Amino acid sequence: MEQEEKSKFLGEMKISKLMLKFSIPCVLSLLVSALYNIVDQIFVGNSELNALGNAATGVVFPIFIIAQAFAWCIGDGCAAYLNICQGRKNAQNAHKAIGTGIVATIAISLVLMAVFFPLKTQIITLFGARDKIVIDYAVEYFNWILAFFPFYMLSNMMNAVIRADGRPAISMVSMLGGALINIILDPVLIPIWGMTGAAVATVIGQTVSFVVSLIYFIFKTKTFKLNLKSLIPDFNEFKHALKLGASSFITQMTIVIISLVCNIMLAEYGAMSEYGENIPIAIIGIESKVFTVVINIVVGIVLGCQPIISYNMGAKKYDRVRGLYLRILLCTVVIGVISTLLFELAPRAVVGLFGDPDPKQVNPEYYWEFGVKTFRIFLSLVTFTCTIKMTSIFFQAVGKPIRAVISSMIRDIVCFIPLITVFPIFFGIEGILYAAPAADFIAMIVAAVLTIMFFKSLTRLEKETEQVPTDNQQNNDRIDKEIENNEQSEQN
Repeated sequence: MEQEEKSKFLGEMKISKLMLKFSIPCVLSLLVSALYNIVDQIFVGNSELNALGNAATGVVFPIFIIAQAFAWCIGDGCAAYLNICQGRKNAQNAHKAIGTGIVATIAISLVLMAVFFPLKTQIITLFGARDKIVIDYAVEYFNWILAFFPFYMLSNMMNAVIRADGRPAISMVSMLGGALINIILDPVLIPIWGMTGAAVATVIGQTVSFVVSLIYFIFKTKTFKLNLKSLIPDFNEFKHALKLGASSFITQMTIVIISLVCNIMLAEYGAMSEYGENIPIAIIGIESKVFTVVINIVVGIVLGCQPIISYNMGAKKYDRVRGLYLRILLCTVVIGVISTLLFELAPRAVVGLFGDPDPKQVNPEYYWEFGVKTFRIFLSLVTFTCTIKMTSIFFQAVGKPIRAVISSMIRDIVCFIPLITVFPIFFGIEGILYAAPAADFIAMIVAAVLTIMFFKSLTRLEKETEQVPTDNQQNNDRIDKEIENNEQSEQN
């Protein structure tokens, strides 16, 4: 009961104050997470490694996303489950789901290491590396990153739960400390050890983030307490969290699939164009890192609000859920519009942050030309992309995993993958760039329809809640049963 009282403010404090309290630290922590790869790429691009070094980090980037897919699935699921239980005043068993999540994260990280280590060259080639120098650079970088997978994945998993525990500032400190270490070490180690230096700086930073998160879990948790029994797997509790985190997994894995297909198509059609195969892969690697910054701001806002959304949904305070959605949507649109203006008006300046191309490696004229095209076309509807992502996480927070998965997959799997394979047949390598805004447009329509349907159902539940006394347990149980029946109907 004491732990439930500590989370009660989520349903009472002014929404705008809660958003500032939770979202700002979450945005900063996710931006810091994005900085790990961006800082590496900036320092690599401005070193002797240049464009080929950037291409190498670009083909390794999907490996980070695979690790995040599992870590965020478990972490976001445990976080949403914890907050929904708090809202229903039934959080006594949430520690079992979180403890099982920690064990599952460790186990998965070890399995990934066992699979990836012997196949690293094949994986790097699969993600688009063709040039021998690029492959050698990528393997050198990949070896170090893979060795520290458990720390990286646990840090990501734990940070989601820390935010749900009402301590977003601690999550921010965890990520910020690691990023600062990375930023300090990159310019020191890269000139000495090249790609190895970039990788070592990154894994040291990740280890620092993990240590901070671990200390919090052992000594500082607020609304749940872990003990040795928590680490004994309880899949009956964990399955609820896993279901809520499924959309995070699918979203991240679709990014991997997109990177795979995109790099294959860029290498194939790039080789048939004046750009060659290295320029498109290097530029898309830069675009991916820049886009990660934009999307992480949006994700930071909605993930920061996830404890508030989940708590109020569990507490049946639907007016606050509606108010949260509208405020998050407004923030998302503003960020998307500002980003679009930057990418349309100053694409060369953005690409230039990652260094000037070495004429000995690539043709500078074609490099800049493809860079400008990529940002102006590929990211032309980035506002829609951000809104679709925000909608998916919102559905996850309110306990609607099926809608979350649909809104996430429709853009990437249903639309983008087919379009990216068909458009180049007619439009050449530029067709790959036009596939993204076309997919965004279609998926935005679907996301809007799902959102309207959800809020209509919320209005019906709100009216039913108003018709019964809130202190009558039997009536509350009946409404809970109706909510479960509605969720089952959606899944069917």
